Amino acid sequence: MSKNKKIVIILLILVVAIAVIPLFALKGAEFGGSDDAGSVMIEKIQGEYTPWFTPVLETMLGGELPGEVESLIFCIQTGIGVGIFAFIMGRLYERKKLGKEKQDL
Repeated sequence: MSKNKKIVIILLILVVAIAVIPLFALKGAEFGGSDDAGSVMIEKIQGEYTPWFTPVLETMLGGELPGEVESLIFCIQTGIGVGIFAFIMGRLYERKKLGKEKQDL
């Protein structure tokens, strides 16, 4: 087995471990958003908390979005951001590569 294959296998095992270990190590843990945690802390400090506004989608739909829909929208937003970042990095890499080829001529 080549050195690169060993490194790839070790990294894949590490990635799987990072994804699976927290599921077993954190039994009974509640995963909430930072918005909820922020409002809870404000209520602890000041007593009463009323938000300044409601989210646009919640206003249009007439209620709070289910957690699955919020996660879906967040994942789509993340995918778009990663796509833009990867496109820009690819363009910069190709520009640098083409610049070196022109210098070699």
